[in-house]
Amino acid sequence: MSVHIAADGLTKTYRVPVREAGLGAAVRSLFRPRFDEVQAVRDVSFQIERGEMVGFIGPNGAGKTTTLKMLSGLLYPTSGSVDAAGHTPWKRKTQYLSKISMLMGNRSQLQWNNTVYDTLYIFKEIYGVPSDVFKRHLAELCDLLDLAKLLPKRSRNLSLGERSKCEFALALLHQPEILYLDEPTLGMDVTMQLRLREYIREYNRRFGATVILTSHYMSDVTSLCGRVLLINGGELVYDGKLAKLQEMITPFKIVKLTLDQAELTQEELVSQGIEAELTERKDNEYMLRVKKQDAVTASGLLMSLYNIVDFSIADPPMEAVIDKIYTEGGLG
Repeated sequence: MSVHIAADGLTKTYRVPVREAGLGAAVRSLFRPRFDEVQAVRDVSFQIERGEMVGFIGPNGAGKTTTLKMLSGLLYPTSGSVDAAGHTPWKRKTQYLSKISMLMGNRSQLQWNNTVYDTLYIFKEIYGVPSDVFKRHLAELCDLLDLAKLLPKRSRNLSLGERSKCEFALALLHQPEILYLDEPTLGMDVTMQLRLREYIREYNRRFGATVILTSHYMSDVTSLCGRVLLINGGELVYDGKLAKLQEMITPFKIVKLTLDQAELTQEELVSQGIEAELTERKDNEYMLRVKKQDAVTASGLLMSLYNIVDFSIADPPMEAVIDKIYTEGGLG
């Protein structure tokens, strides 16, 4: 596979005006303005192969959206370079813009006073989509997203979820080869999120599209992306397999069990020599946290000592993994 997107030393620094409170400070700032430099993105480098789906994750303010804006050509970097599909994004050549789509869940491309169909038709003309392709692709999107009843509506009358679906249709109308998806499922219900993920997966398979996805719904990332870029404080702190990230920083397993009748307490676990922490109980259902090296031994003791109706052992949810990185400030 060939490299489709390559970023090298990508950096974005903003000059932010600062002043003290008060009228006097406001007047002085007109003649002697002061600025602070804020690095939103700092020396970020990575390569993404054609057809890859990569999760781009990090807390609010980490630099995810700023990076995507530079990759799509909406922002100039302070330093560094990007080669995307053979183009420098911020030169904004028509040949590059026709190959990409950027969907931001909190920004609207819909024309406020136009109907949804009219906006879709405007995009068809802008991108030069042939009429037969437009009709076929629109029918497919209507089936996926249940758009038919929304087409005659004015954009201003749409709910958040309806608007999100229409924005997604706009983003894919010209069948781009690179998708920059920033919170694409924002405002959608769980059922529609599942359908949308499946369509992104199928779109990637059919057209070999390269996808960079940011989302605070970790299920979006875990269901679509085998590789993640983790950014924190503007710096890239991890680039690799999602499963490896989880393995690196979660030295424990989650054991869930349902007992027939017996009651399980932390004191009893200790007295029986079971190296586990009781973290949650609901009726006869229990959740335990067990160190990875103790998981086999603890499971064997539990099965030999108790009448177990149901039993499972798994890694902790990815949300817990990412939260640990954010709260502890890195992977070290």
